[in-house]
Amino acid sequence: MMENRQSVRMEQDALGAREIPKAAYYGIHTARAMENFAVSGRTVNPRLLQGIVTVKKAAALTHLKLNTYPGAVAQAVVQACDEILEGAYREEFTVDAFQGGAGTSTNMNVNEVIASRAAELLGGERGDYSLVHPLDHVNCGQSTNDVYPTALRIAAIGQVRALSKACAVLQEALQEKEAEFADVLKLGRTELMDALPMMAGQGFGAYAKAVARDRWRLYKVEERLREMNIGGTAIGTGLNAPVKYSFLITEVLQELTGYGLARSEYPMDPTQNMDVFVEVSGLLKAAAVNLLKISGDLRLLASGPAGGFGELELPAVQAGSSIMPGKVNPVIAELAGLVAMRVIANDTAVTLAAAGGQLELNAFMPLIADALLESLEMLTNAVTLFAERCVQGIVICADRCREHVLNSQVLAAALIHHLGYETSAEIAKQASREGKTVQQVVLEAKLLPAEELERILNPYQVTRPGVPGQGAAIQREKEGRL
Repeated sequence: MMENRQSVRMEQDALGAREIPKAAYYGIHTARAMENFAVSGRTVNPRLLQGIVTVKKAAALTHLKLNTYPGAVAQAVVQACDEILEGAYREEFTVDAFQGGAGTSTNMNVNEVIASRAAELLGGERGDYSLVHPLDHVNCGQSTNDVYPTALRIAAIGQVRALSKACAVLQEALQEKEAEFADVLKLGRTELMDALPMMAGQGFGAYAKAVARDRWRLYKVEERLREMNIGGTAIGTGLNAPVKYSFLITEVLQELTGYGLARSEYPMDPTQNMDVFVEVSGLLKAAAVNLLKISGDLRLLASGPAGGFGELELPAVQAGSSIMPGKVNPVIAELAGLVAMRVIANDTAVTLAAAGGQLELNAFMPLIADALLESLEMLTNAVTLFAERCVQGIVICADRCREHVLNSQVLAAALIHHLGYETSAEIAKQASREGKTVQQVVLEAKLLPAEELERILNPYQVTRPGVPGQGAAIQREKEGRL
């Protein structure tokens, strides 16, 4: 019993006293939150914690310049923040990612850990709040309600930039395939049915354009993320945050992050309104939709290979079956697809949470933060893997692609201007019925000279804008008039 009491310390809050493990850097608020919010088994996203600790460091540096409280305390807080930012004490951040209180427990978890470590640096013990207090010092001039949204914006900017770079890699990989497959004729399909001929490279060019739009949208949205409500404290009015502090901490945060952060001209707005995070999430959803579409197309085009399209070969990265020898599955494309689905689902969570805010605060910020940062991280990793372990290694099956075109009746569309729609349709039907190519049917019926037909059905003609063989048609019309 004596040993047990020696391993704990007593802390007090408005609800009473309770025992805290003596070795813990966290304190009573964190301990209560661990009990109250034990729902997911997942702790707060490390990037959000990094953002909060960055804000705490900026606040301490600001107070050091303003001489708000003893300089030694401010310096100890800064050092404690630096140690955490370098990866120390991660096990002390124990609060569940899903929590009531608009993130107050996360903010207090950070405040308590920093205060305990700073107290140690000043010669005290963990939990010695007489030396460094979680609220009077670490949280001085702040509220969860301006710290948390500001930290989330900082975390989101970093990940938006990382995702934009990943999209650049994917875009480049798709453009390389566009050039590599520029001369490979393949079958274009609409509603999964044979449509018109195209070059395989054109399909990859279309994918690249979609990803390029994602990059641009992500680049532009950072402008909205840069506007912070730090200094607005509880509801955006700035109570207990001196004006000098509010402007100076903005400058310090700019220096610490390297981002073009700006203090909102109306802090009450970003304190209660979460639409910027909905916008970011919406753009992630758009990117996820493109990723899901592209990865699904590649899986379909690589299907079989004997019993499917078999027009592409995706890189083999691992054995595909425990019972079917030699089977290889498109697992990277599947990974990209399922991550995209998760991002789309997370967007719904962000949307509902942002809409659920009431009056001067949004109580559901922890859900917004968790869903948004998860989407950013997962999408960044999935896009990178998709580019490097799938797209870059794609091989085209040119003979199979050409075979599909010739065995279809899609080339009949190139004859419309020369023979009319009805005749071209009959040619397509006859080719299908007799198992012949369009070219064979036309030549056997002597509808067009062989040389002219070859010009009309030239792959570089039928896959570009305009009327295939139009010059020959004009010449024939002239001869007819003569």
